[in-house]
Amino acid sequence: MKVFPALLLLFLLPSTAVETAFAAEPSSRIEMPIQSGGAFSVPVTSMRDVRFRNTLRQKYDFSCGSAALATLLTHHYSYSISEQDVFQEMYERGDKAKIRKEGFSLLDMKAYLDARGFQADGFVADVEQLQVAGIPAIALVKENGYFHFVVVKGLREGRILIGDPSSGTRAMPQSQFKEMWVNRILFVIRNKTELAKFNADADWRVSPRGPVADGVYRGAAESMLPKRGPNDF
Repeated sequence: MKVFPALLLLFLLPSTAVETAFAAEPSSRIEMPIQSGGAFSVPVTSMRDVRFRNTLRQKYDFSCGSAALATLLTHHYSYSISEQDVFQEMYERGDKAKIRKEGFSLLDMKAYLDARGFQADGFVADVEQLQVAGIPAIALVKENGYFHFVVVKGLREGRILIGDPSSGTRAMPQSQFKEMWVNRILFVIRNKTELAKFNADADWRVSPRGPVADGVYRGAAESMLPKRGPNDF
């Protein structure tokens, strides 16, 4: 059996070394010891950091709206902007007391986008219509008792991919999303559709389907040796 050296090394390493490798800081490097002496350095990225490659992390408890909008512009419309820049401008223009209490609203986002030539509105629609239109959207969900803005990044085979400013990019069954989806409103950019990126393979790689078939019971015949009779040899 051919075993790649890097894979074999994981089996040769002490368990503490393997745990250290997976607990390393995002985008850092670790020293991998070699049994014959010495070590080599390899880059590692934590799964938590991977989830935030195409979703911007919110900086404050009430800033999911600015982080969702920055994610939409940066990763779906090639308009690079930081969550901090979006937050600062919407906060300065908006009702500060209300924002501190309730967070940003879709009206705050619409005003920000209008100032940059993006025509955006909220529509009551089925989430499946995004797949037909080929455009992403911002939606309001309620999860664990909290209202929260997320970016709808894609839909495939009954699953929906969202960019969550608090937990990163993740997928779930569409039925589960619809239970969380508060007002059935999709906030979308109506113009510049030629720039829109939706259902990108790079986004879906963060949340691949599990190998369900490998966990299906196929009967004992495949895992147990039959007892041979006296005349079977």
